[in-house]
Amino acid sequence: MFWRTPKDKAAEKPKVGGTASPERVKLRLPWAVRILIVLTIIAAGAAIWIVNILLTERLVDATRQRAELRQSLYGGAILSELQRNSVVPLLLARDPTLIAALKAQDFSTSSQRLISYVDEIGAASIRLMDMEGRTVAATDREQLGSLYPESPFFTEAVATTDTVFTIFPSNTGAYEASFSRVVRDGATQLGVLQVQVNLSQFESRWRGTTAAVAVTDATGTVILTTEPRWRGQQLDAAIDANSVPSALERALVTSGAFGANVNEGYFSGNALIQLETRVPFRGWRLVSFTSYESVRERVNGVLALIITGFALLLTLGFYLLNRRSTLRSVLFQRESLKLRQLNNRLSSEIAERKRVQEELKETEQSLAQSSKLAALGEMSAAVSHELNQPLAAMKTYLAGARLLLQRRRADEALSSFQRIDDLIDRMGAITRQLKSYARKGGEAFEPVDVRDALSSALTLMEPQLRQERIQLVQTVPDTPVMALCDRLRLEQVIINLVRNALDAMHGADERELDILLTSGEEVVLAVHDTGHGLQDPEKLFEPFYTTKKPGEGVGLGLAISSGIINDLGGRLTARNAARGGAVFEVRLPAIDMALDAAE
Repeated sequence: MFWRTPKDKAAEKPKVGGTASPERVKLRLPWAVRILIVLTIIAAGAAIWIVNILLTERLVDATRQRAELRQSLYGGAILSELQRNSVVPLLLARDPTLIAALKAQDFSTSSQRLISYVDEIGAASIRLMDMEGRTVAATDREQLGSLYPESPFFTEAVATTDTVFTIFPSNTGAYEASFSRVVRDGATQLGVLQVQVNLSQFESRWRGTTAAVAVTDATGTVILTTEPRWRGQQLDAAIDANSVPSALERALVTSGAFGANVNEGYFSGNALIQLETRVPFRGWRLVSFTSYESVRERVNGVLALIITGFALLLTLGFYLLNRRSTLRSVLFQRESLKLRQLNNRLSSEIAERKRVQEELKETEQSLAQSSKLAALGEMSAAVSHELNQPLAAMKTYLAGARLLLQRRRADEALSSFQRIDDLIDRMGAITRQLKSYARKGGEAFEPVDVRDALSSALTLMEPQLRQERIQLVQTVPDTPVMALCDRLRLEQVIINLVRNALDAMHGADERELDILLTSGEEVVLAVHDTGHGLQDPEKLFEPFYTTKKPGEGVGLGLAISSGIINDLGGRLTARNAARGGAVFEVRLPAIDMALDAAE
């Protein structure tokens, strides 16, 4: 965005005092047009609000009436089916053909006769059983020979002279209902006739609607439903445990009993009608849930047409006002020229800033290398002392080996030579660490075991730790602690932290350096000293900030270390420990080598 300076604004003012600029007058919309636009928007809002309320109430009433009508039809259909099938066992139990077949134990034509009945009655199936519970005739010939001596529909029918109704869950999870009655010849019981009621037809019909329907028995258990997962459960528990089909999922979340007053939730399309009807048969109840989602969709469609009409009206008005933009574009062109000039100057400043940043980055790298070399110089005296010790020992071993060879004790002389070889390896390890530390770190990251970097850094600092009589406590895992980083730069950070800890413990009564390495989602390396603590932890990582005396440091070590850790994708923090001293923590992203190898 471009702002005009006061000088520019003064230049645009007319020469005659008290007269506004003609260009500015033309840029403003007339008050009549502004009022017309506001009135149009108010009229649109009022129309949308009124239509929304009236149309929603009307559609809600229509939806409720359809739901109540559907509820009555469902209950009547179930009762009619049960009453129609309840009469069949009484009629068939008196069929002389079936009675004669049971007495003569001749069932060659009985199944065919039952098949002719089932087509006229519309029952699911009919079975005839003898007094042993064996199926001797059935509309489903695969059931012939099946035994049901312990089934409730058989035992209850034998125990009474009336028609018995039973309902029980089948192997498929659906409930099977049947009417059964004993077949008599006078006072003699000949068999049991069972008529199965086709209740599953209602579930098939209900699934074609937008409502969720459930029928419960006298105990409240769901026996018929459009949601198979509800069967066999209490209705409230079934709704809590299993979601309804996607068409009513949001509705059941906010479900509530339907009342005469419809609250705002029904207008939003997220509520439903919950209707309950008593089926006059053994205490059965029919419960249905009907969503108001269709109401909201239809209302939204009408509102969309109204909004579209007002939008077209406003579009036409703005089109008529579009010609005024010509004068505005002239002014914009004049300001855009100034803006381009400003952008050109800004681009030049950005390029200059990038160049300065590149130079600053190179300077920081040079400072980091200088810090390493300065640390290397400080360690050189201690390392030279460390090398003098094996050199003196080698001289002693050589003198002893010469004496042993003169006395012809070659085996013992070889032992002295082996000790000399071990001392040479130790000296080579020390010099290799110095050469590796003096070398500049690379930009390529690789998986690094932080334990190895810590060990290498402490090897370089070992002479100073011994000279300062520091008690070193290390807590390091037995398994590799892997991080993706530059090992040499990480070692530089560890050495800087250890050197700062040694400086902080000068003059302290207790000199203990605790190093803790842990691994989880992050690799955490904590360095805790027993010095005097930190006075201002927030400024520690600022360049050239130092608490040391002049000549002992320039305040770049922690700033450089923090920059290195940031480049490695981690962070370096500092705080005072609860039991005294300071704690520096290096946090790096951990990597799982086993997972990387698998990938």
